[in-house]
Amino acid sequence: MTGNQPEDPEGQALLAFLAAQRDSVLSIVEGLDEEAWHRPVVPSGWTPAGLVEHLGGAEWHWFQGVVTGAVPEPPPGDEDLPPYDPTAAFVSDLPSAEIIRFYRDQCASSDAVLAVTPLSAPPRGRHGRLEKDEPPTVRWIVLHMIEETARHAGHLDIARELIDGQTGLGPR
Repeated sequence: MTGNQPEDPEGQALLAFLAAQRDSVLSIVEGLDEEAWHRPVVPSGWTPAGLVEHLGGAEWHWFQGVVTGAVPEPPPGDEDLPPYDPTAAFVSDLPSAEIIRFYRDQCASSDAVLAVTPLSAPPRGRHGRLEKDEPPTVRWIVLHMIEETARHAGHLDIARELIDGQTGLGPR
């Protein structure tokens, strides 16, 4: 691996797909006013603000925590929050600019980890409980984050259409 580019074409493609999905997330929410940013438009109650903040937290967890094995400080704003509840709707009261900054910062930190970690390396940390399957390689984590980011970019696409009728946003 040289810089942030793996030497193999498949590894380069994986990082390019991850970057493209991240760009899609930011493009889809660009231009939303603050009220729309915090308004749920689907019955489950998540908001664009909550979903983008969740994606920043996923970047933080998977790359800073699981790949490096570090026990990082909680993401900004999470110090006094209750433990993660996978059934709760993703919402946030933070201003959109702060959430976007957090997401960008977490993606940059993730890229810094990937710049010095081969995709074939085993993670140094753990994702969850010891009895659960853990990711075998950094490549698996990158694939998971492509899937996670793409899934939520699709959710954001739907929300944006329901909010203001905008469609086809983001790089395609």
